Amino acid sequence: MPERSADLVLSNGRICTLDRKRPWASSVAVKGGRIVAVGEAEAVAGLSGPATRVVDLGGAMLMPGIVDVHAHLMMGGQAELFELRFPPTASFETLIARVVEAAAKAPENSWIIGGQWGSDLLPKLNTLEALAALDKASQGRPVMLRDDTYHNRWINSRALRLAGVSAATPDPEKGSIGRDPATGAPTGMMIESAAGIVESTIAKSGHYTEEMDRAAMAQSIATLNSYGVTAFLDAAAMQPILAALKGLDDRGELTAWSVSAMPAVEPSFMFGIAGDELIALRDQYRSVHARPDFVKVFLDGVPGARTAAFHEPYTNDPILGCCFRGSTIVTVPDLIRWVGKCEKLGLGVKIHCAGDAAVSQALDAIDVVRSFNGPTKLVHHIAHASYIAPDDIARFAELGVAADLSPFLWYPTSFLEGHKQTMGEARALRFWPNKDLLEAGALLAGGSDWPVMPNPDPWDGIEGLVTRRNPSGEFKGAALWPEQALDVATALEIFTINSARAIGLADTVGSIEIGKSADFIKLDRNVLDIPADEIADTKVLTTWFEGRVVYERS
Repeated sequence: MPERSADLVLSNGRICTLDRKRPWASSVAVKGGRIVAVGEAEAVAGLSGPATRVVDLGGAMLMPGIVDVHAHLMMGGQAELFELRFPPTASFETLIARVVEAAAKAPENSWIIGGQWGSDLLPKLNTLEALAALDKASQGRPVMLRDDTYHNRWINSRALRLAGVSAATPDPEKGSIGRDPATGAPTGMMIESAAGIVESTIAKSGHYTEEMDRAAMAQSIATLNSYGVTAFLDAAAMQPILAALKGLDDRGELTAWSVSAMPAVEPSFMFGIAGDELIALRDQYRSVHARPDFVKVFLDGVPGARTAAFHEPYTNDPILGCCFRGSTIVTVPDLIRWVGKCEKLGLGVKIHCAGDAAVSQALDAIDVVRSFNGPTKLVHHIAHASYIAPDDIARFAELGVAADLSPFLWYPTSFLEGHKQTMGEARALRFWPNKDLLEAGALLAGGSDWPVMPNPDPWDGIEGLVTRRNPSGEFKGAALWPEQALDVATALEIFTINSARAIGLADTVGSIEIGKSADFIKLDRNVLDIPADEIADTKVLTTWFEGRVVYERS
């Protein structure tokens, strides 16, 4: 009997297993961090010994831990611990007021870093009048504020000087510096790769320290656990992130399964080795729970800044003209080479595609590789999968490509208002054809894109998938393309077993089955039995990782 005794038995629960062969159970037993029994009370009978912890769930809903297929952990932790935060719906006046408050507390000459201003504010911020207001608010301190996409920055005059940016500074490749149309003077708006100029300036100034990095990563893991996340994919993992994740695991502090996507090219907002040089080091950063098994390719930008690549042109613009469609950053031949190379190395590829032309190009490249290599067990991702040409919908399933549905914006937001400005309302509203993808047989996976989304709370995202309405109550009464709504059961699959399949961990996580990791979350309500507009209010009461409690709501 002692050798059969479980370490943990959870009973008297409403256990949603996400295993279609056995959808519901009342009891589950764990030994050595793995599930050894699941079913009704008789399934765990006789498994309790003197050392077994027995938990009566009291009828509460238990389900597998959430799998977040797209997050940026270092940035998320830094934002929570060290940066000025305001919602993307904040007005210009509120944004300025928050900078005034921060400047009053900040040491002289120290950077004020924060976000996230809404994409719909870009035209207003991109003026000398707005720059003057920011300069006054900052009281001489350098300021950098990120937008709600994390692709663009707004900085003040002190920051422009420190970054060496003037009217004579040429636009960088794949980016632009906001300028006053009359004088050419910089407005402080830094688009796409231009954002890297100021981010690099801050990094070189010594603002970030190793202690901050370690604290940020620890904070990120704790935050994810508090929302029930027990597995994730870091969507742009540079060497310090890989090192931090392995370091946490080596110390027994990584309380989630970690998969990482190493950038093929150094991103504009992160710095260090990338591509072949970084990929060659991947096994140095591999451990039991840390797996650098993906490569990240940024194929285009974002619609709100007119840097995403589309088949149809953006709305008329005084600088870009009437027929501008955006462009991709990587050519089709180069993308084919990257996908082919990664497949030889056994690595999946996560491709950032914000515009429908970028999605087409990514699918074209994968199609070519499939024609040469044949089938593969690897799952490549189209990250964001937001604007998709109708003819491309079926290709996701045909090519075995996962639709990485992130961030949690399947409902009206200021983000969407920015799209309307650049694309026109009719096109902007055809955002995230999730039901069409599902009906075509595509693998849909759920990702937060935290901290692009201010927090990685999956219940906000799940409600949005189901209602297509803003769970916060903002934009009241408005729904985004409601015909694309999904049911709750499907949404739960997307955020658990589907995401586990997408990141190569379906044999380990994503459902409550014998042999899998004992990663569970206890909820304060049964999300399948409540009105859909209450799902975002769901709270995680307890999170177990490998059978041990890693979060408990006080």
